[in-house]
Amino acid sequence: MSRAPSLAAPDAAQIAVDVERALAEDLGTGDATAELLPGDAHAHAVLTCRDAAVIAGTAWFDACFHRLDPAVQIDWQVSDGEMVEAGAVICHLSGNARALVTAERSALNFLQLLSATATVTAAHVAAVAGTSVRILDTRKTIPGLRIAQKYAVRCGGGHNHRIGLYDAILIKENHIIAAGSIAAAVRAARQLHPDLLLEIEVEDLDELALALDAGVDRIMLDNFDLARMAEAVRRAAGRTPLEVSGNVDLQTIGKFARTGVDFISVGALTKHVRAIDLSLRLQLA
Repeated sequence: MSRAPSLAAPDAAQIAVDVERALAEDLGTGDATAELLPGDAHAHAVLTCRDAAVIAGTAWFDACFHRLDPAVQIDWQVSDGEMVEAGAVICHLSGNARALVTAERSALNFLQLLSATATVTAAHVAAVAGTSVRILDTRKTIPGLRIAQKYAVRCGGGHNHRIGLYDAILIKENHIIAAGSIAAAVRAARQLHPDLLLEIEVEDLDELALALDAGVDRIMLDNFDLARMAEAVRRAAGRTPLEVSGNVDLQTIGKFARTGVDFISVGALTKHVRAIDLSLRLQLA
């Protein structure tokens, strides 16, 4: 098991909201199957990760069990951001048997999804090793779980792009059309929100020249091929950071990174994820 750098703790209030919603849709009027167990039965459980993975989402996992039984004890063998091998035991649990079986599915859903996001991110980060490129996520997240998935991206060594539509400005094709020009769109953005990061998406080298002249904070190269990407880096000459978007996968990302761009945004980090295989096995005390 390899340990990642320490990560900022997720917001407890946001986790509580996520968990409450998940348990509500699963429990409904109650767990009819858990009623088969004596109400005072105590149990132990072992959680095994069946895939090689970067773990993420332990706080959501914990919150599911503690919402039903605050006395449940969870002994983690790993921390968020750690890589584990297939077959690794990642935690032990002890507590009320009904609480353990009732919270199990929701807890595993969070952990398998967020660990998948972290694992995919780590693979993309590894693919650009040796360059200075930062891997960014996007807003292509599962509805209602954006904060959770963006946390998982950080667990995998990636970086967050804007969280939503409120914390940065990204001027795209339709915004430019509506504003009348790149220059007009940038002027309006600076006047309305001078403190926000201002990025503009360009589709060719002519638009790149206009964006450079407009003095934005970052330029997104939308679906540029390698030759145009390299030319964009030459023309920007370090004046404005460049971000690559479009046609990014594990086969292309290394080539893109070596052109000298600063950022590569990857929708697949949060959109194309395969859940990590986890197994929780109960042992009655």
